Amino acid sequence: MNMREATHDTDTVLRVQDLGIALLPCPAAPAGRTLLQGCSFALRAGERLTLVGESGAGKSLLAQAIMGTLPDVMRATGRVQLVGRDTDGQRHLTQPLWGRQVVMLPQEPWSALNPVMRLRTQVAEAGRFGAGHGWATAFQKADQHLSALGLAHAGRQWLHQVSGGMAQRVGIACASQSDARLLIADEPTKGLDAGACEQVALLLASAQQQGQALLTITHDLDLALRLGGRVAVMRQGTIVETGDVTTVLNAPRHTYTQKLVSAQPRHWPSLVQPRQATDSGVVVAANRVAVRFGDRAVLEGASLAVAAGESVAVVGPSGCGKTTLGNVLVGALQPHQGSVQRREGVPSWRFQKLYQDPVASFAPGQTIRRGINDLLRLHRLDAGRICGWLQRLRLPDGLLDRLPSEVSGGELQRLAMLRAMLLQPVFVFADEPTSRLDALTQRDTMAALCEAMAESGCAMLLVSHDPDLARQSTQGQWRFVRGQLQPAD
Repeated sequence: MNMREATHDTDTVLRVQDLGIALLPCPAAPAGRTLLQGCSFALRAGERLTLVGESGAGKSLLAQAIMGTLPDVMRATGRVQLVGRDTDGQRHLTQPLWGRQVVMLPQEPWSALNPVMRLRTQVAEAGRFGAGHGWATAFQKADQHLSALGLAHAGRQWLHQVSGGMAQRVGIACASQSDARLLIADEPTKGLDAGACEQVALLLASAQQQGQALLTITHDLDLALRLGGRVAVMRQGTIVETGDVTTVLNAPRHTYTQKLVSAQPRHWPSLVQPRQATDSGVVVAANRVAVRFGDRAVLEGASLAVAAGESVAVVGPSGCGKTTLGNVLVGALQPHQGSVQRREGVPSWRFQKLYQDPVASFAPGQTIRRGINDLLRLHRLDAGRICGWLQRLRLPDGLLDRLPSEVSGGELQRLAMLRAMLLQPVFVFADEPTSRLDALTQRDTMAALCEAMAESGCAMLLVSHDPDLARQSTQGQWRFVRGQLQPAD
């Protein structure tokens, strides 16, 4: 080996060669199935690579293979090398490197954070045991990272007291505590407003100045451009285009990349459908609602009414009270002051919520099909509508026979939508319902949802940090201004 090759190997933090992932034979798939094939790339110290592409393309599976955390029903082939060690996706070889050489920010912060530990302590603990800092240094760094992410006020709060976007940033603060040579960030900005996205991008980029390699998985093409470095576009388990991120996203060569770029919400036509329901009466209304978490007022005097067939959006920065308002409307949270009226004679289960973190709404040890069928039997509803919704949401029937942990975040998000719509809701609170979807799937999914709303006369409250998506998908927008709900301009 010559000196140049030796230096290259010394500086290479991650090397992936011809990586493949297969679903092992099982009753639902007797012949097994190839999920990923022929993926190769390398990351040197201080480099950034962003993976983008359609939901279910295998981006998160690729990250799990690198970390050695693939589900037991899957097997990896090919070569994976971390910090000069051949691990090949084997857990017993990769696990000793966790927290010290490699750190992963998971796609679902709710499943990674401790609900019985204050947030500041969790961030400090990551520095204490991941990087080996003393407690005083760990708490000092925790305060610095929380402050950099706009969370200086949240350190003493518990997980249930913060929004999904805030929990996402706490997870990023935890991951940033480590001095690991490789950080894998899976959808680090999903559900965040533009200001919070910029904070996250700056924090992730600052680590590269210290020589940390960064592998990011995202559907946010703007984030990929902010981070710079290289980009790899994935489709159906393979990498179809790679190169400098500015070059690829501004002048894409592959047809799929071109479609992905042009499908950004700002380029969408209006998805709002004409109302077809004859009944336009109010389905749910909040009247001067106030909600507090401890000493903190989240809502003050919020009033909003939604009629049958009407779709409205609430926009605003993370933590301003959007999700809290939706939870009050569906009955998941009781206000401290004010009142909520829901249409009389309608059972509570027909007021449905699409969760920002769908993994929290599925039973982890039960196949998706069994859970849906149990629900339909409970409410004596027709299971024959499943097939139509699978087609509308571009989902293969075989996904229903998997556990929630065996499908991608984007697929699980659409499966949650399928389950909710099978219950024939009169009102849907859609909390960032497409945050895990690529732009193409996001557009088609929102179009299907808007069409179903118009057909059934269902009312919808959409929470989104993307003003373009909100504008093209709803009939009106509201925003929070200094804690007050006002019509958006």
